[in-house]
Amino acid sequence: MEGMDRYDAEQPARAAAIRSVEAVEAGDRETWLGLFTDDALVQDPIGASPLDPTGEGHRGIEAIAAFYDRVVSQAQIRFSVRESYAQGDECANVVTITSTFPDGGRSVVDAVSTYRLAPDGSGKLMWLRAYWEFDALVYEPPTA
Repeated sequence: MEGMDRYDAEQPARAAAIRSVEAVEAGDRETWLGLFTDDALVQDPIGASPLDPTGEGHRGIEAIAAFYDRVVSQAQIRFSVRESYAQGDECANVVTITSTFPDGGRSVVDAVSTYRLAPDGSGKLMWLRAYWEFDALVYEPPTA
Protein backbone atom coordinates (compact mmCIF):
# COMPACT_ATOMS: atom_id res chain seq x y z
CA MET A 1 0.00 0.00 0.00
CA GLU A 2 1.51 3.17 -1.18
CA GLY A 3 1.00 6.51 0.54
CA MET A 4 -0.11 5.69 4.09
CA ASP A 5 3.26 6.29 5.72
CA ARG A 6 2.51 9.99 6.25
CA TYR A 7 -0.66 9.40 8.29
CA ASP A 8 -1.28 8.47 11.93
CA ALA A 9 -1.60 4.69 11.74
CA GLU A 10 -2.55 4.55 15.42
CA GLN A 11 -5.93 6.21 14.87
CA PRO A 12 -8.28 3.21 15.34
CA ALA A 13 -10.46 3.63 12.24
CA ARG A 14 -7.43 4.29 10.06
CA ALA A 15 -5.63 1.29 11.58
CA ALA A 16 -8.60 -0.91 10.58
CA ALA A 17 -8.56 0.57 7.07
CA ILE A 18 -4.84 -0.15 6.81
CA ARG A 19 -5.36 -3.75 7.96
CA SER A 20 -8.09 -4.17 5.34
CA VAL A 21 -5.91 -2.83 2.54
CA GLU A 22 -2.92 -4.91 3.62
CA ALA A 23 -5.00 -8.11 3.74
CA VAL A 24 -6.45 -7.46 0.26
CA GLU A 25 -3.03 -6.68 -1.19
CA ALA A 26 -1.61 -9.87 0.37
CA GLY A 27 -4.50 -11.96 -0.94
CA ASP A 28 -5.19 -12.99 2.66
CA ARG A 29 -8.87 -13.93 2.59
CA GLU A 30 -9.14 -15.16 6.18
CA THR A 31 -7.46 -12.11 7.69
CA TRP A 32 -9.66 -9.79 5.61
CA LEU A 33 -12.86 -11.59 6.60
CA GLY A 34 -11.75 -11.55 10.23
CA LEU A 35 -11.75 -7.75 10.20
CA PHE A 36 -15.55 -7.59 9.92
CA THR A 37 -18.38 -8.01 12.40
CA ASP A 38 -20.74 -10.90 11.71
CA ASP A 39 -23.38 -8.56 10.26
CA ALA A 40 -21.00 -6.15 8.48
CA LEU A 41 -21.83 -4.56 5.14
CA VAL A 42 -19.49 -4.23 2.15
CA GLN A 43 -20.58 -2.03 -0.74
CA ASP A 44 -17.86 -1.92 -3.41
CA PRO A 45 -18.93 0.07 -5.30
CA ILE A 46 -21.94 1.66 -3.62
CA GLY A 47 -25.09 1.17 -5.67
CA ALA A 48 -26.02 -1.15 -8.49
CA SER A 49 -23.17 -2.34 -10.71
CA PRO A 50 -22.07 -5.51 -12.49
CA LEU A 51 -20.41 -6.47 -9.17
CA ASP A 52 -23.65 -5.97 -7.22
CA PRO A 53 -26.72 -5.90 -9.50
CA THR A 54 -29.15 -5.15 -6.65
CA GLY A 55 -27.03 -2.32 -5.25
CA GLU A 56 -27.73 -3.53 -1.73
CA GLY A 57 -24.18 -4.59 -0.98
CA HIS A 58 -22.94 -7.73 0.70
CA ARG A 59 -24.18 -8.13 4.29
CA GLY A 60 -22.77 -10.69 6.70
CA ILE A 61 -19.61 -12.76 6.62
CA GLU A 62 -20.98 -15.37 4.17
CA ALA A 63 -21.96 -12.71 1.63
CA ILE A 64 -18.68 -10.83 2.11
CA ALA A 65 -16.75 -14.10 1.65
CA ALA A 66 -18.67 -14.78 -1.57
CA PHE A 67 -17.82 -11.25 -2.78
CA TYR A 68 -14.15 -11.86 -1.95
CA ASP A 69 -14.14 -15.17 -3.84
CA ARG A 70 -16.00 -13.83 -6.88
CA VAL A 71 -14.32 -10.41 -7.19
CA VAL A 72 -11.39 -9.62 -4.90
CA SER A 73 -9.50 -12.89 -5.37
CA GLN A 74 -9.54 -12.62 -9.16
CA ALA A 75 -6.67 -10.12 -9.37
CA GLN A 76 -3.63 -8.81 -7.57
CA ILE A 77 -4.91 -5.56 -6.08
CA ARG A 78 -2.77 -2.57 -5.15
CA PHE A 79 -3.88 0.62 -3.43
CA SER A 80 -2.24 4.00 -3.77
CA VAL A 81 -3.60 6.25 -1.02
CA ARG A 82 -3.52 9.92 -1.97
CA GLU A 83 -5.38 11.25 1.07
CA SER A 84 -6.73 9.82 4.32
CA TYR A 85 -9.19 11.43 6.72
CA ALA A 86 -9.95 9.74 10.03
CA GLN A 87 -12.16 10.94 12.83
CA GLY A 88 -13.79 8.99 15.60
CA ASP A 89 -14.91 5.57 14.38
CA GLU A 90 -14.61 6.35 10.68
CA CYS A 91 -11.94 6.74 8.03
CA ALA A 92 -12.16 7.83 4.39
CA ASN A 93 -9.28 7.19 2.01
CA VAL A 94 -8.91 8.74 -1.43
CA VAL A 95 -7.25 6.01 -3.47
CA THR A 96 -6.32 4.68 -6.86
CA ILE A 97 -6.97 0.95 -7.07
CA THR A 98 -5.03 -1.08 -9.63
CA SER A 99 -6.06 -4.68 -10.25
CA THR A 100 -3.74 -6.90 -12.28
CA PHE A 101 -5.35 -10.05 -13.66
CA PRO A 102 -3.63 -13.39 -14.31
CA ASP A 103 -3.61 -12.74 -18.08
CA GLY A 104 -1.70 -9.46 -17.54
CA GLY A 105 -4.66 -7.16 -18.10
CA ARG A 106 -5.18 -4.35 -15.60
CA SER A 107 -8.00 -2.19 -14.38
CA VAL A 108 -7.47 1.17 -12.70
CA VAL A 109 -10.06 3.26 -10.89
CA ASP A 110 -10.07 6.20 -8.51
CA ALA A 111 -12.22 5.80 -5.41
CA VAL A 112 -13.06 7.01 -1.95
CA SER A 113 -13.15 4.06 0.43
CA THR A 114 -14.87 4.56 3.76
CA TYR A 115 -14.58 2.38 6.83
CA ARG A 116 -16.59 2.42 10.05
CA LEU A 117 -15.72 0.60 13.23
CA ALA A 118 -18.36 -1.24 15.24
CA PRO A 119 -19.42 0.71 18.34
CA ASP A 120 -18.68 -2.27 20.62
CA GLY A 121 -14.96 -1.45 20.89
CA SER A 122 -13.94 -4.69 19.15
CA GLY A 123 -11.92 -2.84 16.52
CA LYS A 124 -13.87 -4.70 13.83
CA LEU A 125 -15.41 -3.08 10.80
CA MET A 126 -19.18 -2.75 10.57
CA TRP A 127 -18.92 -1.44 7.05
CA LEU A 128 -16.64 -0.82 4.12
CA ARG A 129 -18.21 1.39 1.47
CA ALA A 130 -16.37 2.36 -1.70
CA TYR A 131 -17.44 5.28 -3.84
CA TRP A 132 -16.31 4.74 -7.42
CA GLU A 133 -17.91 4.85 -10.82
CA PHE A 134 -17.93 1.61 -12.76
CA ASP A 135 -17.99 3.54 -16.05
CA ALA A 136 -14.83 5.40 -14.98
CA LEU A 137 -12.85 2.17 -14.56
CA VAL A 138 -10.06 2.00 -17.13
CA TYR A 139 -9.21 -1.46 -18.45
CA GLU A 140 -5.82 -2.06 -20.05
CA PRO A 141 -5.75 -5.34 -21.98
CA PRO A 142 -2.75 -7.66 -21.68
CA THR A 143 0.19 -6.89 -23.92
CA ALA A 144 1.38 -9.50 -26.35
